Amino acid sequence: MQLGQGRERARLPARSTSGDARRLLPLVVRRRLGEVWSGRPTAGAVGQRFVMAKMSTRRKLAIATWGSPREGNIYGKMTLDATAAVAHLERLSHETGEHVTMTHFVGKVMAEVLAKSPGLNGFLRFGTYHQHRTADVSFLVNIGEGTDVSNVKVKELDRKSILELARELNGKASKVRHGDDEAFNKSTDVLRSLPTWALRPTLSVLGWLTGSAGIEVKSAGLRRFPFGGCMISNVGMFGLDEGYMPPTPFAHIPIYLLIGAIREQPTVVDGEIVVRKLITLSATVDHRFIDGYQAGVLAHTARDCFENPERFGA
Repeated sequence: MQLGQGRERARLPARSTSGDARRLLPLVVRRRLGEVWSGRPTAGAVGQRFVMAKMSTRRKLAIATWGSPREGNIYGKMTLDATAAVAHLERLSHETGEHVTMTHFVGKVMAEVLAKSPGLNGFLRFGTYHQHRTADVSFLVNIGEGTDVSNVKVKELDRKSILELARELNGKASKVRHGDDEAFNKSTDVLRSLPTWALRPTLSVLGWLTGSAGIEVKSAGLRRFPFGGCMISNVGMFGLDEGYMPPTPFAHIPIYLLIGAIREQPTVVDGEIVVRKLITLSATVDHRFIDGYQAGVLAHTARDCFENPERFGA
């Protein structure tokens, strides 16, 4: 009997030594939430003041997109001799009057990679791999004063010349920067109208619809597979030598490629030390899409293109 009573008493919660503790807890929580929301410290929180800064669309999008990393990604880079490629691009620009850059050249390289390696050029739907029928590549372009970026996709890039790519990409980027792209304006309006906490689930749903199910969402200015099979960004224009692009969950693509700055550096050519123009390409790849074979195709194709840039003629 005494044992049973002991067990019975053990199950009873211990009484608080202060009857006011439970009544004070909601007040403390309310004060703390008020501090977090307003940016002003509560009484006694000396030196903890902070300011809630106005966020750009890009920052809102980033906060709503990424949480703690938990997926398997592969990171790799290649440093290539860009001397011949730079000379080829300068010659093309001079002869055609079109501004042909390293971004266009690398875009053509990645289009060849996607065309040669179907296992990389695809997407996942309900855990099943599906291959894209065309080699489409997307490019991130800066808008405003560099505070925001926009995505521009070029379809069937493997079938277009580098000059056609330059004209199309330059034209689309100009439309976005001048506010003449209706689809971009619609998608930007959606981003600006929603608070950050609502953006993550919205982007997740829209990303799956467009990038996995292949459904166009016209009301939000989103087309089917808006990012193609690869995303390219050039940070070399900002003086950065290399870096890795963070995977974008709602994009549903396997490859993210970053183009670094072109630097003159000493290197060995035919057993002699010479100064050449070198460039670093850094890739972030979804491990579900790539293995040693696909990585080898990517590396071999990139080296071959940079060694023989004339293959990308006008």
